[in-house]
Amino acid sequence: MFLWNHVPNGGSGKWKRRAGVILAVTAASWAMTFSHVSGTLRVNAAKENALADAEARKRAMEAEKKKTDQKIKQLEGLRGNTEQYVQELDAQTSQIADEMDKLDREVQEKQSEIDETSVELAAAEAAEKEQYAAMKLRIRYMYEKGDSSFLEILLSSDSLSDLLNKAEYIEQISKYDRDQMEEYEATTRRIAEDKEKLERDLTEIVDMRNETAAKQTSIKTLMETKKNELTNLATQIGQQRDASSGMASDIAAQQAEIDKIQEEIRQAAIAAEKAAQEAARRQAEAEEAARKKQEQQAKNNAKSVDAPTEADGKKTETKVETKNGNTSSRGTMTKGSGSLAWPLSTSGMITSTFGQRESPTAGASTNHKGVDIAVSSGTLIKAADGGTVVTATYSSSAGNYVVISHGNGMSTVYMHCQSLDVSAGDTVSKGETIAKVGSTGYSTGAHLHFGVLKNGQYVDPLNYVSQ
Repeated sequence: MFLWNHVPNGGSGKWKRRAGVILAVTAASWAMTFSHVSGTLRVNAAKENALADAEARKRAMEAEKKKTDQKIKQLEGLRGNTEQYVQELDAQTSQIADEMDKLDREVQEKQSEIDETSVELAAAEAAEKEQYAAMKLRIRYMYEKGDSSFLEILLSSDSLSDLLNKAEYIEQISKYDRDQMEEYEATTRRIAEDKEKLERDLTEIVDMRNETAAKQTSIKTLMETKKNELTNLATQIGQQRDASSGMASDIAAQQAEIDKIQEEIRQAAIAAEKAAQEAARRQAEAEEAARKKQEQQAKNNAKSVDAPTEADGKKTETKVETKNGNTSSRGTMTKGSGSLAWPLSTSGMITSTFGQRESPTAGASTNHKGVDIAVSSGTLIKAADGGTVVTATYSSSAGNYVVISHGNGMSTVYMHCQSLDVSAGDTVSKGETIAKVGSTGYSTGAHLHFGVLKNGQYVDPLNYVSQ
């Protein structure tokens, strides 16, 4: 702030002492204010470190859980393939069982046919033997008797017709013997051939049945193996799911710890704002009291000392210089104008808005507490309003970042900076350069994360600024 003190020509010890009193009050007030801010900054730095550690542990847990979930997915894929294969084996087993039943029936049928054919063949062979024995007996008789028997038969005929009948009778007997012999021989050959064919068919069916039985045994063995695999897979999946569930609980507990630390940081920011406001109030009261005391002393001494004039006196002021060379007063927690300006020297492009979103990179928040503005690296970052720098530091998540308190419960946040041009405790004016755009911390490229806090709560910056 600027302090004006009118000093008469030649100087006056009393006036110099009064000016010293005012400067001392201002300095004491500033020391008290800076003490509050420094204490808050130390607390915030410790909390930021604790938050970074907690977030790192959470990321490690999430990475391990992701590996476990991928393992579960692979095991479930294997189980699905094995279950499909077991279903196919079940279908094959059922089909083979049907084939076995069919082959068993065919074996029984062929065996029955062979048995029947064997009976027929035995009967035919017996009939052939009987016919052959009868023929041999007649032939033997004819051989022994010669042709006299047939001749006697013919000569014993009573008439021509009787002769012809007897001759035909003799011819029929001979023909019958020949026909019967041929028929029995043909029947015997046919039955023997049928039996041989049935036996070949039976052999083929038995061979097929044996092959099918071997296939059935192989499938049963494979089925047992696959069922054991399914049991093992189910056990592994259960174990991995238990592990994933435990990790999810650990991650939830870690997130609760992160939320707790973030809330402590937020409460510390609120406390810092309140402390700054209280310090500013006390400072203002002290300065007002000093001013009134000065005026009263001036009135009391007016009779003995001539009052200084504008032409006689000169101005004195107390100033501090920020890192970028801009001059700003120091000694109060500066309040802003109440309205926010665009925080960059160029418009840029908004790539992520306030609120819920998908995490753009590992470790980045899904509850976005500001807006991301993409611009080229090195672009100047401007203070959205006048105020006091309460934080200017680095964290693994936010990178290089700045927090400015503007008074009246309003603060702004500037993250992922390439470099910082201010320090904690500096006072800045609206539009003053405070940093340069970068991509530090959890960032996918050069951009500014710009956040607005109102009474300790993050609000949508686009409700307060526009490009």
